[in-house]
Amino acid sequence: MTQTHNPLKQFFRQPAIYLKLPSGGQFWPEGSLDMPANGEIPIYPMTAIDEITYRTPDALFNGQAVINVIQSCVPAVKNAWDVPNTDINALLVAIRIASYGHDMEVASTCPSCKHEEDYTVDMRVLLDHIHCPDYDKKLKYGDLQITFKPVNYAQQNETGMMQFEQQKILSMIPDSSLSEDEKMTRLSEALKHITNLTITVVTNSIAAIETPGAAVVDSEQIEEFLRNCDRNVYNQIRDRVVELNQATQLDSMNVECVECHNKYEQPMNLDMASFFESAS
Repeated sequence: MTQTHNPLKQFFRQPAIYLKLPSGGQFWPEGSLDMPANGEIPIYPMTAIDEITYRTPDALFNGQAVINVIQSCVPAVKNAWDVPNTDINALLVAIRIASYGHDMEVASTCPSCKHEEDYTVDMRVLLDHIHCPDYDKKLKYGDLQITFKPVNYAQQNETGMMQFEQQKILSMIPDSSLSEDEKMTRLSEALKHITNLTITVVTNSIAAIETPGAAVVDSEQIEEFLRNCDRNVYNQIRDRVVELNQATQLDSMNVECVECHNKYEQPMNLDMASFFESAS
């Protein structure tokens, strides 16, 4: 069948804003990002299908909703599973601005008087404060030098799902009909899974460990080292990973309660469902 030119094509959605990634394009595998020469990535508003995707619970839980929407609204991203966690928040905030404008209502409860109020956040300010941590800074411990890297969205999502499952198990154990011995066994198993999960996160966050004779980049060898090194070494490495991950999070909002005038910080939770649903 002959393809005919669609006269409506000129009315298709156009880029609403342009984004400079916090990473500048670093840490993206080859072929996963088509970076423009000027470094500014076009961001398109969401379609009706994208909105439906964000209302599909299974797609939200397994991360597929995020992947579909990013690849729909940011054509420069060829594989959204490869997005480093330095850039994921910036992309999602930019998509929201492109789709709904820069103002967002955030519900907040005063920790002092429990008064509930909606506050307006300028998402452009939030976007301007998203920066990439300094991954060039190495951690030195004796003869070792550890270089770090951001995890990608696939790793971050897998970790999140596993954490959710383990937390659900932990919350169910106290109220279960199991014997005390069985509860302790289940609790011990769940805590072991959480420890293994933490080691996996730390392993994925290490680019290389340099020794006087070699630079180790193999993830299995790095994980083996983390499971067998001195606890002081492991704790320093883990703390640096936590510090780097926290630096990629959205800034909290400074709030003053309209009732009791208590000043506090309201965390900006980038929960996918509420983050986009609140705009509709």
